[in-house]
Amino acid sequence: MISCFLAVVLCIFEVMKKMTLCLVFTLFLLGIKWSFAQEIDFEKLRKKYEGYYVISHPDEQIILDTVVLFPQPTFKTYYDRRYYLWFAKKTYKAYPYAVLAKHKINQLNDSIQLITSKRKRKKFIKEKQDFFEEQFTEDIKKLTRTEGRILIKLIHRLTGATVNEHIQDKRGNFRAFWYRVSASLFKIKLDLEYHPESELEDFMIEAILQEAFQKGRLVREPSVLKSANYIYPQKEIHIEKKK
Repeated sequence: MISCFLAVVLCIFEVMKKMTLCLVFTLFLLGIKWSFAQEIDFEKLRKKYEGYYVISHPDEQIILDTVVLFPQPTFKTYYDRRYYLWFAKKTYKAYPYAVLAKHKINQLNDSIQLITSKRKRKKFIKEKQDFFEEQFTEDIKKLTRTEGRILIKLIHRLTGATVNEHIQDKRGNFRAFWYRVSASLFKIKLDLEYHPESELEDFMIEAILQEAFQKGRLVREPSVLKSANYIYPQKEIHIEKKK
């Protein structure tokens, strides 16, 4: 009787030992599966929030890409929307020239800093101006008055100084005066500034640029103005028809 009881106990013990091994093995597999699932979730998270460093320790630094929040414009009439689309084409055409002007101005400023002689610096600037005019005058002449006005504003957006200020800095006040007079004959002002936070036309330019950057139609060039850090309210586009 006792031997039978011991045999039953041994059988139960063997069964429990096998179940324990199975349970441990199952938990081990579940642990691997859970860990793998966590890696997959993290990979999905990384792809979903590309541009973010996702970390597990809250006391570590998190580095994020620059986020630009700019409201989409609304339109009062169908004419306003058509005007906006027409104006977008003008902005697209003027923008590359503004970017080129920014790079040329920066290159010129870097070169000038290496020239100590005032006379040599003046001569160098004159030579560069003649070279730029020979290369780009014909293309600039093809711009319409609206495109020229947008170009002048974009130069201020990208460099922080007006076209008139750049001319004064490089060629002097007298030369800048004659450039202003010449431009005024075509109803163009060289001292135009860029204020998208207050001027409707500048707001349209910025809205067009931000949408183009986001969709990859234009290469982003950040504004150096303080207004680039403003939170812009949503604006309704309304253009008065010319009679």
